[in-house]
Order: sequence, then structure tokens, then C-alpha cells
Amino acid sequence: MTLDGALARWSTGWRGPAVAALIAFLAGLPGLIAMPPLDRDESRFAQATAQMLESDDFVVIRFQDGPRFKKPVGIHWLQAASVYLLSSPEARQIWAYRVPSLLGAMLTAAACAWGAAAFFGGEAGLLAGGLLGASFLVSTEAFIAKTDSALTGTITLAMAALARLYAAARDGPPAPRATIWTFWGALAASILIKGPVGPMVVGLALLALMASERRAGWLAGLKWYWGLIIILAVVGPWAGAVTVATDGAFWAQAVGSDLVPKLAGGQESHGAPFGYHALLSPILAFPITLLLPAAALAGWRYRAEPGVRFALCWLIPTWLVFELLPTKLVHYLMPAYGAVAWLAVRALAEPIGVVARGLGAGLSAVVGLALAGGVFYLLALYGDPSMAWAATLAALLLAAAGLVGGALLLRQAPRPAIACALALALLGHGVLAAAVAPRLKPLWLSARLERALDKARLLPRQGVAEAPVAVAGFAEPSLVFALGTATELDGPAEAARAVVQNRPAIVEAREEAAFRSALKAYGGQAREVATIAGINYSKGDPMTLRVYVAPNVTAVGP
Repeated sequence: MTLDGALARWSTGWRGPAVAALIAFLAGLPGLIAMPPLDRDESRFAQATAQMLESDDFVVIRFQDGPRFKKPVGIHWLQAASVYLLSSPEARQIWAYRVPSLLGAMLTAAACAWGAAAFFGGEAGLLAGGLLGASFLVSTEAFIAKTDSALTGTITLAMAALARLYAAARDGPPAPRATIWTFWGALAASILIKGPVGPMVVGLALLALMASERRAGWLAGLKWYWGLIIILAVVGPWAGAVTVATDGAFWAQAVGSDLVPKLAGGQESHGAPFGYHALLSPILAFPITLLLPAAALAGWRYRAEPGVRFALCWLIPTWLVFELLPTKLVHYLMPAYGAVAWLAVRALAEPIGVVARGLGAGLSAVVGLALAGGVFYLLALYGDPSMAWAATLAALLLAAAGLVGGALLLRQAPRPAIACALALALLGHGVLAAAVAPRLKPLWLSARLERALDKARLLPRQGVAEAPVAVAGFAEPSLVFALGTATELDGPAEAARAVVQNRPAIVEAREEAAFRSALKAYGGQAREVATIAGINYSKGDPMTLRVYVAPNVTAVGP
């Protein structure tokens, strides 16, 4: 069967969105299974969810004893349901907390395909959803247990439903009545996951559509009254409960300590100049990179077409807002990447010109080679010879995705170029996430400490040694997630006290002298069980961490 025949067969009806979701599933699954817990956001989210399950408090979000009043509760509820059904909070299996993110990536790809099909046909919809699901950013966020993948899924679904309603008002495919409720339900879910981002993306797109067309009659059919009721029904109960439970402190901190600082300046050293997202987009969108020049040209040439107009009104205002926002993180713009995929597949409907083909091929080759170089750079810094084969395979696949895709595009075979680039990029990303990154041992201090404590029978959840573990000089959330909620992140004196109380202690080398001094003052002695050396990649600091117990504590060790 030819490529065109396969596309025609697998893009009809529900098959297109389903295949796109399958591609996103395959792209995100290796990392979900293999990657250790990440610092800092992922482990903070996972730990807060674990505490919800431990305490049966599903209203107030906490990290250890402190409140975590930054984001709404939606992602924690999704993670809690996943852990309850698939694992347990005691097991501390990070993959169970990542399942909602993988489902979010699958929803992103499926919704992208569904929305694009209304304007460009089923085959184009499948290509758009598949490209988006396999893109470097979406497939990476698919295995990180935080808000962004689920948020992108709900926003993309809301925009796809809105696009279907818009297309129906312009002699496109009729939109079933359920499309309106899908739109409002997805928008309400996005609010429960990350507050104002979903309404911002939708609102900016609607304003841009009204400004560009100077007509808005079709908006009357959105049933705004019922939409508000749906949003209040979804968000209101938790919003009211958290307001009462925290005496309004949640909103004061979420707005005053999280949202406003991001609007006022580069929060937590995440400031960057205008153009940051544009500069990174060829890497983050890879392998869509192959069609980025053609997509930009198609957006200009066919801007009067309903599908292209909708994609531009979805993309441009949101892009400008995040470029103007002082705080910039790579995933901020992900809810608008569906529009990029739409413009890319619209470019495939016409022969791609020489300049666009040359620029796309060159850009794709550069990104593929840069990603391959990045893999070898990580190997040189943090790897060992035993993983050279995996790094070489990942690098070759990523480079081939850029080079082979570019070569086929230059030969005027854009669809085979996209198919090859997508397949090779998906395989390369999978090898990188499953066989390369998890084996960069110096980066995974918390996971290695957990294994050392497990081997020595000192993990609190094993129920053998006294608990909790005291830690001095290393306070990353991934260690709290690994060792349990009660883990003490204090100083060297507290670590010495833990040893005297027959509890394990973890001490970083810079705190060693103070730990020994405090231990002497307590009249105690310590036996070293394990030494873990590596890099705290959140800060870039080299670290040496030692696990200690009292001499009388039974533990497997030196």
C-alpha cells in the first residue's frame, strides 16, 4: 500500500484522531516508563498529589508542611485518580503520576487532527495531529507529571471545537450539538488545571477573528449563558472550598506571589528577551521544522481561507503575549502549537516553492544535527562508555530525521519527507528518553540515593529502619518524593540528631564538618553506608552525598 493510500485509509472519520493519539502515545511512553523523577516542578506536583492521597485532603495543595498555592487543583485530581487506579502513594512510582500528562499529549494530537479535518480534510488532519504528537516539545511534556501537557490537551480540544463551529458557520462540515458542550467543557477543564491560560488563548483568538472579519454573528450560537454555568459547575465547588479552607490565602498567593511576578519580571531567573520562543521553535517543533518556512508562506498567501485565518488568529496573539511576557519558559507556548501544525499541513496542499523547500530542508538538517550533537555532549559530560551505543543510535536517528526529511523535501516529495522525519524523530526521541537520559548517572542524585537506601534496607517505606530520614545540604523535591513526606530537609545538627536517634541521615560534603561537630556534641558516632557523587542539575553544583547510620543500626553497607 502506498503512503497516500495508507493516509486515505487511516484518516477517515474517527480513525484520523485515533492514529494521531497513538503517535503521541508512542512518542511519550518510553520517557514515562524510564525517566527518573525530575526536579523541580514534576517532583513538587507528584509529592503534593501523594500528600493528597495520604491525607484525604483534596482541596488544599501542600508540599510537606507548607502550602503550595500556585496552580488550581485539576492536575492533582487527575494524578490522584491515576495513582489510586494504577499504583499507590506509598509505592512512589513516578510513572503513575505521569499518566495524565501522556493522556494530555494524546488528547492534544487527537484534537488537533479533529479540528484540522474540518478545514483541510481528514488526511491533512491526521498529518497535523501526528506531527504535533511527535514534536519534541509535546512528546517530552508527555512524560513530565505537571500541568502543561494536560493543559495543552484541554486548550487544543477547546480550540478544535471552536474551529468546528466556526467552519460550520462558513459552509464547512456541520457541527453536532455536542460540539458546543465539548468547547465549554474543555475550557472549564483548562481553568481547573491552570487558571487563566485557557480563557486567554480562546479569548485572544475570538478577538482576533472579530477584528479580522468585522463580524461576529456566529458567536451568538456559542450559548454563552450555558457556558458560564458549565464553568461554574466545574470550577466553582473547588474554588469555594479552597477559599473557605485557606481563608482566601490561596488566591492571594496564587495571584500575588505567582501570577503577578511573572507579568512584572523574569520570575525565578526565567527572564528572556523578545524572540525567545521564535528562536527555540525550530527545535521544539521538530520534525514540523521541515515545513516551518512553507507554513509561514501558506499563512500569508491563504490568510483569507477560513482554516488558515482561524489558525493565524489562534497562533499570533498568543505568541505575541508570551513573547512580551517577561517570564519565559519553553512550554508556555505549547497550547498554540496546534495552529503551527495546521499551517504546516495547509502548505502541503500546494506545491512547495524552491525557496521554502530549501529553507525547510536546511533548517531541519541543522536542528537534526544540533540534537545529535546535544546527545554526544551529554554523553561526554555525564555518560560512560557502556551507554555509547545508545547515545550513538539516538544521535543517528535524530540526525537522520533532519537530513533524510530535508533530502526528500528537496526532491519534491513532501509527504514522504514528513513521514520519514516523523518516524525517525519519534524513534530517536524514544531512545534518548528511554536508554540515554536515564543512564546519565551523575544527574540522578535522588534516584541513586533511593536505591542506596533501598539496598541497605533503610528506606522508610520498607518499615525496617527508624524514620524519617534527615538530609543536610540537599533539598530537591525529588528526594522528598523518593523518601516520603516526613523527610527532614534541615541542617547538619538535625542530621546528627537523627543518627543519634537511630535514624538514617544524608549529608552533603560541604556540611560534613558541621555534621561531625554536632555529632560529637551529641556524643554519638556514625557509620557510612553509601557515597553518591554527581551534579545537582537544578543549580549546576557538583555534590557528594553520604548516607550515615548509627553503628548499632543493622544496615547493608561497607
